[in-house]
Amino acid sequence: MNVTRPGKAPVEDPQGSLYASHQKVYPRSVKGTVRQVKWAVLWLLLALYYLVPWLRWDRGAGVPDQAVLVDLSHGRLFFLWFEIWPQEVYFLTGVLVLGAIGLFAVTSLFGRVWCGFTCPQTVWTDLFMWIERRIEGDRNARIKLDQGAHDGAWWKKKALKHAAWLGIAMATGGAWIMYFNDAPTVTLDVLTGQASLTVYGFFALFTATTYILAGAAREQVCTYMCPWPRFQGAMLDENSVVVTYRGWRGEPRGKPEAAHGDCVACQACVHVCPTGIDIRDGQQMECIGCGLCVDACDDIMDRLGRPRGLVAFETLKSLAASQAATAGMPPGEARFTAGMAARKPQKVIRPRTLIYSGILVAVTALMLGAWLLRPTLTLHVERDRAPLFVQLSDGGIRNGYTVRITNKTRGQNTQLILVLEGPQGLQMLVQEAPLDALGRPILAARDDGISQWRTLVTAPPTLRLPENTPVTFRLIDAEGRSIAARGSSFLGPRP
Repeated sequence: MNVTRPGKAPVEDPQGSLYASHQKVYPRSVKGTVRQVKWAVLWLLLALYYLVPWLRWDRGAGVPDQAVLVDLSHGRLFFLWFEIWPQEVYFLTGVLVLGAIGLFAVTSLFGRVWCGFTCPQTVWTDLFMWIERRIEGDRNARIKLDQGAHDGAWWKKKALKHAAWLGIAMATGGAWIMYFNDAPTVTLDVLTGQASLTVYGFFALFTATTYILAGAAREQVCTYMCPWPRFQGAMLDENSVVVTYRGWRGEPRGKPEAAHGDCVACQACVHVCPTGIDIRDGQQMECIGCGLCVDACDDIMDRLGRPRGLVAFETLKSLAASQAATAGMPPGEARFTAGMAARKPQKVIRPRTLIYSGILVAVTALMLGAWLLRPTLTLHVERDRAPLFVQLSDGGIRNGYTVRITNKTRGQNTQLILVLEGPQGLQMLVQEAPLDALGRPILAARDDGISQWRTLVTAPPTLRLPENTPVTFRLIDAEGRSIAARGSSFLGPRP
């Protein structure tokens, strides 16, 4: 039997089969306000994605001048004037939390605006479909082409389309690796065959995923692969603005006459849908909230001389109010006037939006405070674990430590003195470190980097200590001011 869905070509399916074959969606092009907004967002996001790696940002000598760069070789993340070190990964966690809560808040207010306008899958699929229309024609022409003979014209159009898709996919994969390498350098290396296998591997990976997801998978990614549609219902309520069909105005469907509503069953809203659904069936998981059906329906209403908005962005609460106000009324101007008058404004301030706003403010304040208070020089002390201690031939006890200084400043030759605070009698030796006039080790903090020293602490045999003795390593400057400190422990045999 033939199994069909609105907006999709019929596919032969065996009688009684529990598996439905994939039905290709052929979205038609549409013009209108929503489509113009989507084009503006699409070109803006694509421009940002492809051009940002080429932006320069002067940070001084010896530091990458790329504005946005994940520098894996040096373990840094550069974003304009921000510089994130590996031990500051919690800032990235905070950004992800802000992004997630922000997405929840936007969804509770405006529905799946992320999916319909800014999701990378939506953006690149839109771009690929635009290329497809330019080469193969609009909806009817593409259906006719696929159902016709595979002659020379068919092969020419298909080859040209896939070549264009592959070119875009390669540009996408190439741009992605520029966020992890200097853009001009890695571009020249890739073109001249001098890049590493890792670079070529990731270039091929992101080229392939872009080509497959945006060119072949398309709406299947949104329907089957993406987890967002499955829990978006928890983010929506009756005050969320979503794409709706005003059934109170459109029903019963039919030709334009007194006995019918405004919906003429033209299927225009179905034919432009990128996922091939019928918005008149109500809220569905496949709907990404792109609003192209709004433009398609408005165009039909303009031709029929009827008011726009049969398919519109509206809250479910407002839709229910119009439905209740027009219950039992026959089609006509009176029903239209009553339904529009009964619409309810969106309630923006409500418990869930207040909770999301509170979390956003709290996380933002926490991150801002952490950033402003972040130290530019830190001290880390790691005690040897194997062995825990060494007993010397004279009966003394020795512990080994690795002392690390992280200096996040540039252009400063920082000379610091390391002192040990603990029981009197403990002796400290820092290997390969010069001593000051008082015999204290002088440590030179590496400019914009991490430096480490092997440090030995010894308790003479005459010093009796418990099994675990707290000690503190402290860095002081030439004037004796404390710069950083780190606590540790000195271990010995059980008394």
